[in-house]
Amino acid sequence: MNPALHPRAWATLFLPFALGYYLSYLLRTVNAVISPDLTQELTLSASDLGLLTSGYFLTFGLAQIPLGIALDRYGPRRINAMLLLVAAFGAVVFALGESMLELTLGRGLIGLGVSACLMAGLKAFSMWYPAERQSSMTGFIMAAGALGALTAATPIEAVLPAIGWRGVFWMLAVVAVVAASYVWLCIPDTPPADETGNLHEAIGSLGQIFRSLDFLRFAGTAMFFTGGFMALQSLWAVPWLMTVEGFSRSQAAGYLVLLNLGMFCGQMSIGFFGTRLARRGVRPVNLLQTGYCCVLAVEVLIITGALPSAPLWFLLGLLAAVNAQAYVAAASCFPRAAFGRVSTAINLMAFAGAFVVQWGMGIVLDVLGSAGHTGTNALTTAFAMLIAVQSIVIVPLFWRRGRDAQTN
Repeated sequence: MNPALHPRAWATLFLPFALGYYLSYLLRTVNAVISPDLTQELTLSASDLGLLTSGYFLTFGLAQIPLGIALDRYGPRRINAMLLLVAAFGAVVFALGESMLELTLGRGLIGLGVSACLMAGLKAFSMWYPAERQSSMTGFIMAAGALGALTAATPIEAVLPAIGWRGVFWMLAVVAVVAASYVWLCIPDTPPADETGNLHEAIGSLGQIFRSLDFLRFAGTAMFFTGGFMALQSLWAVPWLMTVEGFSRSQAAGYLVLLNLGMFCGQMSIGFFGTRLARRGVRPVNLLQTGYCCVLAVEVLIITGALPSAPLWFLLGLLAAVNAQAYVAAASCFPRAAFGRVSTAINLMAFAGAFVVQWGMGIVLDVLGSAGHTGTNALTTAFAMLIAVQSIVIVPLFWRRGRDAQTN
């Protein structure tokens, strides 16, 4: 019997993956709220903070290629449950950390541990649910991630005075163990793949994917739109709001809630309306083109201060919901059997971009600060540099490819 047809399928198939992705996003963005405490307690520079926080993105990204192969061969249940225990261990290391090295190691283990949360869910949904439900399932699990980002803002900020940032990570370690147990106990096993010759062929096909113009067309936007948004959301949004906008940390956390609420609304909208739009001829690549042009416009309005900032941060999150369409748009240019490898390759580009942007903005801030620029000028320059790069990498997205009309 197909597990998706079971009366309790929502609790046994969707919720375990949703809890894992919720935790993944919470851990991804929590450093944005605790960054002032880390900076003060450990006397970190901006580049130190950027490097420490981006350790999550580095290990997460490096895991994507072997992860895609492992999910195909061993199934989402085993891989996701095992890695969530690694995330729990990483949270413990971070909670106990006393040096830059120890905290970066903990952050890297966390990134490795949650690297399968979204991809495992998408892999399972592709096996158990019919094609017409894929868009909805993807939208709903992405919305679970947005809830994690929402939790990382005001709720975490509210408990910080009581338990401190170390207490927060002890709490998250417990949640990771619970999530691993839930996945292990509730998710059914999938039939093992035929391994005869498959591993060598799968590895060999990766080079073809990364060299393909169909892949490269989406790689730049994955790096600097998806990755850039994650860098802002998980770290630099709060320093911007506190330094440039002049908000207190609690006010900045409230704006972070607006950003993440916008993302949640966008993901839910895609979940509910994605199938209807596809039936009207609106393809994933069209959503990316429109969404990213609007993202650029909103970002320019934010750095120029031309409009009130609250609705702009909400709109930025709402529009960034199109990021998830890159997995579908890129994979649709390749044979269906390559879905896992293509989607994890896009994920690799996104997290490599988050690492580069997060650390790179920190370096820009340190260099400009040393040259005598104010924090406001340095942050504005760093943000403007990101917008400039995004304006370049969006161009290939408008190139017409022969497979677009057939597969997207």
